[in-house]
Amino acid sequence: MKGTVYKSTGSWYTVKAENGTFYECRIKGKFRIQGIKSTNPVSVGDHVKFDIETKGDDTIGVIKDIEERENYIVRKSVNLSKQTHIIASNVDIAFLLVTLNNPPTFTTFIDRFLVTAEAYHINAILLFNKIDTYSEEEYGEVKYLMHLYKTIGYRCIEISAKTGLNIDEVKEVMTEKTSMFSGHSGVGKSTLVNAIEENLNLKTTKISESHSQGQHTTTFAEMFDLSFDARIIDTPGIKGFGVVDIDKEELANYFPEFFELKSGCKFNNCLHINEPKCAVKDALEDGKVAWSRYKSYLQILEGEEEHYRKDIYEK
Repeated sequence: MKGTVYKSTGSWYTVKAENGTFYECRIKGKFRIQGIKSTNPVSVGDHVKFDIETKGDDTIGVIKDIEERENYIVRKSVNLSKQTHIIASNVDIAFLLVTLNNPPTFTTFIDRFLVTAEAYHINAILLFNKIDTYSEEEYGEVKYLMHLYKTIGYRCIEISAKTGLNIDEVKEVMTEKTSMFSGHSGVGKSTLVNAIEENLNLKTTKISESHSQGQHTTTFAEMFDLSFDARIIDTPGIKGFGVVDIDKEELANYFPEFFELKSGCKFNNCLHINEPKCAVKDALEDGKVAWSRYKSYLQILEGEEEHYRKDIYEK
């Protein structure tokens, strides 16, 4: 039988078969995923092949094979620093909720999210939430940020999870897709998910509470079918969205506006720091590349942790 993994608890996997039936499954033997040093061989979103075994009154599925993943997202393992944990696979859209204040979402965090999405070949969309709460000056800052990221090529949507502004547009984007939502605690993720699908209330409340207490060690994801032909993957682990295993020489490729310019650099292996005749640095000086983006690039390149409270919007 074939199916999709909807929930993982480490040793048991809930799989939805092609006929719509859910089975509790274990894995058979060891899965070796080429090129991935992961603590979990099977993740939510995986398309798997499994057999059904009946023992007494119990029917158990046994996963015997994983189909090739279109993409996957990893984070550093909580306990084993040299290994990674696959958060989810076969994701169509990664949404990031952005708020100007209460809490502030700084460009360093946005850029790390976008770099990670680029690296894992996932379509990223920025949702600028709480639009109904901003003053005229604050709304101007939101407009600036939206213009910055739209110019690079990212889709940006103004929303209010509280009033319902543009929620239908978000649902339209999600239709026939598997989506994930990310963002700092307090940006309104739970309110948004509830606005999209009211009957998920209990799940999102539980996740919201664990986030507010700073308990980010939970790594088990779960996927839900929505009423309008869409799926959502919810996991506390995605909140950090840390950059993992990206080579310094490749990092600029995940900044689309840098990638477009790199052919104009004198050196093929230009890191866009001190090299002469660097097209990215020239564009930066000419105002064609945002300083906030370049600042994020340098921080990731140098391995710095995210400085959420130190960042400013540089124009």
